[in-house]
Amino acid sequence: MELKRVVVTGLGAVTPLGANVGETWENAIKGVSGAGPITLFDASKFKTRFACEVKNFDYSKFLDRKEARKFDRYAQFALAAAIEGMENSGLDLEKEDLDKIGVIFSAGIGGIRTFEEEVGSYYTNIEAGPRFNPFFIPKMIADIAAGHISMKYGLRGPNLSAVSACASSTHALGIAFDLIRLGKATAIVAGGAEAAVCVAGVGGFNSMHALSTRNDDPQGASRPFSKSRDGFVIGEGAAALILEEMDHAIARGATIYGEIAGSGMSADAYHITASHPEGLGAMLVMKNALADAGMQPEDIDYVNVHGTSTPIGDISEVKAIQSVFGDHAYNMNISSTKSMTGHLLGAAGAIETLFSLLSIRDGIVPPTINFHEGDEDPDIDYKLNFTFNKAQKREVKAALSNTFGFGGHNASIIVKKFEK
Repeated sequence: MELKRVVVTGLGAVTPLGANVGETWENAIKGVSGAGPITLFDASKFKTRFACEVKNFDYSKFLDRKEARKFDRYAQFALAAAIEGMENSGLDLEKEDLDKIGVIFSAGIGGIRTFEEEVGSYYTNIEAGPRFNPFFIPKMIADIAAGHISMKYGLRGPNLSAVSACASSTHALGIAFDLIRLGKATAIVAGGAEAAVCVAGVGGFNSMHALSTRNDDPQGASRPFSKSRDGFVIGEGAAALILEEMDHAIARGATIYGEIAGSGMSADAYHITASHPEGLGAMLVMKNALADAGMQPEDIDYVNVHGTSTPIGDISEVKAIQSVFGDHAYNMNISSTKSMTGHLLGAAGAIETLFSLLSIRDGIVPPTINFHEGDEDPDIDYKLNFTFNKAQKREVKAALSNTFGFGGHNASIIVKKFEK
């Protein structure tokens, strides 16, 4: 069976850097940090009192107040990104077979804010007995964003959510890619959303000592590969990519941002939260992605790394890159856009793949901001081009994006310049 080629024809995003793709990308190239004091709840007693929040989000542009009550904040983000992506794609659904258009949209946690609010309300009013909102369960579950998007457009093709912590939306893209190239769908709205900037989210990650506590400098707190890094900055938002079978996209005259070349999956099989210290799972997932794409390490120009700004994680990923790419690692650009967006958890892979596509389109690599001084660990070789502090212009023909999740879940995806 000959596999079909898969291209990206639409992009949508709502992030701490902007309300849409244009604003987000412009600020990423400028090296803007989306971090600031938490406004979504009173964080005054928390170890970490800042985050990368989505600013001035207005759901009323696409949902009336009554309907919005059925949506957790994460699902509102998902729908906003999907709407922009669909509009950007130019798909005329009146001319399409909606049985062949699907939605694979993920979250690592899902409606944690809804869970927190409903259970908290129960314990606050425990003497009155259990009184839960009838929308509690459908608002909370991690698959509901995919359901809402399909209902918005009447899309009856494959519909599901991959849940693999911070690797979730990269897995969603990989699954969508496979379904289209196998001929099981013509187009798929793929991506991820997350909204865990809440008491449970921040409190839970604080208890693990996973978050930066640099409260005096929120915008400088996410500093991947810098000696003074002390944890990640939690973020929120969503990104949607419209994946489409190549011949179908060409036939309707679609704008093509790039081609999905291959994807990879692996497991660390090591620890519930820590990455393997030698980066074994990270090595395997990148090798798997390259093999799936039929590409050599030398074909990759840019790696958008997982790069969360944690002491152990950054080192293990660099070890893996040097192992997989060898001498070519010194010819590539490497950057962690989490230094600007914060860590969007289950939505991270989607926004970082979107950045990779725009790097190909515009010939520029977004920076890793907040670098101050090198780590003394010999496993981080600063002769590698980490694109520190300032975007760099270069031709990017192919880019690889990594995401790694708690539980040892690893996912990589490769995008490349489209050539008919």
